[in-house]
Amino acid sequence: MKTWAIALCLLAACADAPAETLVWQPAAGHAQIPLWPATPPDARPMPGPETVKTDPTALIGGKPMTAVTNVSLPTMTVYAPQGKNTGAAVVVFPGGGFEILAIDLEGTDVCDWLTTKGVTCVLLKYRVPSAPYDWTCDCRPHNLNLSMPSLQDAQRALRLVRSRAAEWHVDPHKIGVLGFSAGGFLVAEVSTQFKRRTYAPVDAADKESSRPDFALAIYPGHLATDSVKFNPHVPVSRDTPPTFVLQAEDDHVDGVEQALAYYNALKNADVPAELHIYPRGGHAFGLRPTPLAITHWPVLAETWMSSLGLIPSE
Repeated sequence: MKTWAIALCLLAACADAPAETLVWQPAAGHAQIPLWPATPPDARPMPGPETVKTDPTALIGGKPMTAVTNVSLPTMTVYAPQGKNTGAAVVVFPGGGFEILAIDLEGTDVCDWLTTKGVTCVLLKYRVPSAPYDWTCDCRPHNLNLSMPSLQDAQRALRLVRSRAAEWHVDPHKIGVLGFSAGGFLVAEVSTQFKRRTYAPVDAADKESSRPDFALAIYPGHLATDSVKFNPHVPVSRDTPPTFVLQAEDDHVDGVEQALAYYNALKNADVPAELHIYPRGGHAFGLRPTPLAITHWPVLAETWMSSLGLIPSE
């Protein structure tokens, strides 16, 4: 498996990617919903127009990955549950080092899974590039800044889902988040920074809470520089929601200490948390099946969500 750093360099930095289109669009039958009614807060110029790139030579789980970059107008796409609606909803944050969004590997693939479990999936196309990123493709977890403006987009998405819960047949008390890599860091941020106003309210939806009711952080990054120094911008408290954390011991992009440090912080704050560490898996495997045991992690996540009463046990 190619490492996430290689995939990031290939897809985000290489101008001659084999396939390229402008502006990501979901599959037929799904529509993107603008996150903001007007210009997003703290809007900044992008290096170029939004671009969608797929490199068929960079395979993960036997399939190529599609990357979206230069997102200036964030959106969310709602995927309705299949079969019986459990009332639960999950806002999904794809990873990509805050430079790109792995929109299929860590986005639409996730919604394809969650909707079969009766969960409403909301795929967030948040603004990138966004701090903390490194244009050199050196993805070591040394930058511990807040992920503005991505955090603004994440908070806004949670508030919008709550404001439209009745319309989408969602229980406003069963709205969670799931993210990978940089998206895993975004999960930790929205789970701990929900009392912090990162933007001025723009409409009635912003009266809603941005605190998720549960959270899943999959191979998260930016949480620690080592197993001792924890990111001060992730103020874990007893109000942090129940959290599922997973990572591979041989993750050489973000490092297993990310998951360990976050779990320790959760445990010390008496937050219900579940940690899974596998010896092999690397980074950026998403949900795509490989011979490695770690790719069966969705079964563990389903059991955990069932223990919280979010989905029925099987």
